[in-house]
This record gives sequence, C-alpha cells and structure tokens, in this order.
Amino acid sequence: MFNAAYRLLDGQRYVQLAAAQDHKRLQDGDTGPNTGGMGAYSPPPVVTPEVERKIIEKVIEPTVRGFKADGIDFRGALFVGLMIDNGEPKVLEYNVRFGDPETEVLMARYGGDVMELLLGSARGDLRRVKPSWETPAALCVVLAAPGYPGSIRKGLPITGLAEAERVAGVQVLHAGTKRDGEVVVTSGGRVLCVTASGDDLDAVAAAAYAAVGCIRFEGMLFRRDIGHHARKRP
Repeated sequence: MFNAAYRLLDGQRYVQLAAAQDHKRLQDGDTGPNTGGMGAYSPPPVVTPEVERKIIEKVIEPTVRGFKADGIDFRGALFVGLMIDNGEPKVLEYNVRFGDPETEVLMARYGGDVMELLLGSARGDLRRVKPSWETPAALCVVLAAPGYPGSIRKGLPITGLAEAERVAGVQVLHAGTKRDGEVVVTSGGRVLCVTASGDDLDAVAAAAYAAVGCIRFEGMLFRRDIGHHARKRP
C-alpha cells in the first residue's frame, strides 16, 4: 500500500497534516500499468496512532534534524511516500510539494483557512497554526483519457459536469481540460478528479461514484474500487 505522510515546515518546526492513500495502478485490484494516481482517500486505516508515532520518530524527526544539521532552511510541504509493512513505515520517496491526487482529499477534509497554514510556513512561523480536519473522510476518483498513461487522445467533449457537481458533498476538479467554445474538452491524461467528502468512507465513495456516473467522454478510464482497502462495501 502506498501512503503519503505530509508535514508542513517553517524552517524550525513542523505541523502534521492528515495521511492519505493513493492508488497508482490503472485498473481495479491494483493491476495494470503504473500511473500518476487514479484516486485517493483519507484517512487510511492502516495509519493507526502507533504507525503514526513510528512515522514521526523514524522518518519525520530525523529528516527535520538532518535539514537543521545541513543548514537547510526548509519551508514548505514535505511529502513522504511510504509503504506500511506489518505496521512498519518504509520510505519510498520524498517530494517537496503537495501530491496529486492526495491533496484533493486533504483539502476536502481541511477546516478553516488554509492560507494561514501556507503563510505560516512561508514566513517561518507555524507556532500559532493548528490544522483541523473537520470533515471525517474524503475520497477522489480520477477520470483519465483513453490511452493513459501512454499516448492519449485530446479534444473529446465532456458532458454531465453540472449534474455531477449537484451530487451532495462532491466537487469536480479540473486537471486536463480546456474550453473549446462553449464545450469543455479533454486536454491531458488525467482529465478530472471527482472528490467527495463526508462522514465516512463508504458514504463518500458512494457520492463520488454517483457523480462519476453523470460524466461522459469517449473512452473515459477510471477505477471502480478506489478505497477498497478501507471500505466495507468496495
């Protein structure tokens, strides 16, 4: 399982953000070619309080100490890609940015003004910033163009966007789209990210997939099992 552990740093300290789990493989059951991400959800049950403690003690705090020892005034997002193996976090990669599609579910859960968080990091003072996760769960489904992750087709008309956004708790976020006159068409590999937030993962999965069912474009690719590790009804 691939999980993202996020921290936001201000050069001296860090604040903890929520964990998320990504689905990298193109097809259901975690099969098919690797992609940039076909969906994500938060929170992943595999990141228990004990696992979170290990992530902090074995990964985050040594990393922050390393920055300081090397004289690096690191301010910004620290994205740590992890595999959780029998309760032990194993680092796959570091990124110094927010990831996609994990960020969509983090922002769907975030309470308050995210600008306070970002400005605190940039200005070197996160002492008064306390992130809150008011919404218990979020899940997103990526809709990809035919041919993704290889050679893709562009310029395909997309319908049903307004209907999808009327599903309670859903936002349709655009990634690889553009306007062609009055019509929205595909213009990239990962075209849309249908994100739902709410009380639990089963409910938000149902909402996200109801919205996905409203959207159409030729050859549309998506996974039908996002969150299957954690949902009661995949």
